Amino acid sequence: MRLFLLPAALLLSAATPACSSQPAETTPSAPTSAAEQPAQAPAGLRETFEQGQKASYAEADEALASGSWHFTDALIGASEQDHKRGQRAVRLRGQGRLRMNFDAPAGLRQLQVSAAAYGSDEASTWELWGSVDGGRTYRRIGQPVRTQGARLVVTTFEGSTSTPLRLEIRKTDGGSGRLNIDDIVLSSSAGAATSTVVVPGTRPAPAASSLPPATTARAEAVVTRRDDNLALGNPSGATASLSTPTNYLLAKPQYTLSYNAQRGTPNWVSWHLNRAWMGSAPRQDDFRPDPALPREFYQVTPRSYSGSGFDRGHNCPSADRTTDLDDNSSTFLMTNMIPQAGANNQRTWSGLEEWTRTQVERGQEVYVVMGCYGKGGAGTAGPRTTLDNGRVTVPARVWKVLVILPEGSNDLQRIAAGQARILAVDTPNDQQVSPDWSRYRVSVDAIEAATGLDLLSALPRPVQEQLESRADTGAIR
Repeated sequence: MRLFLLPAALLLSAATPACSSQPAETTPSAPTSAAEQPAQAPAGLRETFEQGQKASYAEADEALASGSWHFTDALIGASEQDHKRGQRAVRLRGQGRLRMNFDAPAGLRQLQVSAAAYGSDEASTWELWGSVDGGRTYRRIGQPVRTQGARLVVTTFEGSTSTPLRLEIRKTDGGSGRLNIDDIVLSSSAGAATSTVVVPGTRPAPAASSLPPATTARAEAVVTRRDDNLALGNPSGATASLSTPTNYLLAKPQYTLSYNAQRGTPNWVSWHLNRAWMGSAPRQDDFRPDPALPREFYQVTPRSYSGSGFDRGHNCPSADRTTDLDDNSSTFLMTNMIPQAGANNQRTWSGLEEWTRTQVERGQEVYVVMGCYGKGGAGTAGPRTTLDNGRVTVPARVWKVLVILPEGSNDLQRIAAGQARILAVDTPNDQQVSPDWSRYRVSVDAIEAATGLDLLSALPRPVQEQLESRADTGAIR
């Protein structure tokens, strides 16, 4: 992700995201000598946190390669769940903060911060703040940044500073999701953006400031950034609570779903697809129970489908997640499966999935929600209503909603402005289904009426009413 920042009046003219009260666990130390620091660009610095040893969340200073940093509700983690490039990364929880106790040199033009969600935790929101008066006052730089998923994503802030700069990273959402921060790079030369759309801010900073201003519009890398898998809303209001076993929320880096423990299948699965999700990782075929499912729920296994005449049908397809082996493997969890008639899965649905990926290859990005409803379908062994001694329900219908728009940022605003194509499909789950998926196009309203879901709920209600009432009739070739 790249945030482009406009220069303030005192910047170079060539301008082209609850504090602990515990005592410190270490004594503040002098900055590490230059000879011990990693290689860096002139008038810049790089902090990788590889020399840190802070193992608790207690508020404290820590001497690192670049200098002394102050940790609030934060530690340096080295577990397998800490997403990092080396052996260590910072882990923040709650409203944790990470602050430099020293100033970076004047003349910086680019700031880069790598971030990911810790383990499989939910998304976190964080902000970058800066001080030009030795830490006495701070201003936010750029817009808040939303980080989700296990992959480290680099957020780049560009501008110019004519004075020394001190930085602070603030986790602002206060939620239970923990946040990993890894490499922080401050450079005196801005790098070139690749596959990036830049949306500059429009509000200048106060004339007395020499910080890049907080921009009014968020600029985002298009191809290199993975958007929120639940950006269009939570269709059923699912929560990760044992009190709602028929509507249990499972949020993964690759997709988000509502699981119905009574049916042994998801109610719906939601994911985002652009070129950042598509690579060359091979199909893993490692069907298995989902370890994230509470132990109180029955675990559907690959054997649950044995001899049934139904495919283990993906909701989020294997071929939609091919950047690396972990992404692809995640699609083979049984919580992502439904009993799907072979003709439906291998012809009708396969054709729709291939068509969708073709749109992405042509420069589109797609938000997808898929689900099923009803009871009773027909596979190669004939009709069935349930599998695995009644623990897995065979759906009567399989549906999908696609929201397709050109690669870009501010997606919800663009969808609301009518720049997206809305395509909904509802097919029978049997062997007689036509291979031509376009014959089954319906309105989003029709799927909502059949399922009781509130699809596209993140959009304003008047926009939903307008977009959801029409069935797509556009060309599909």
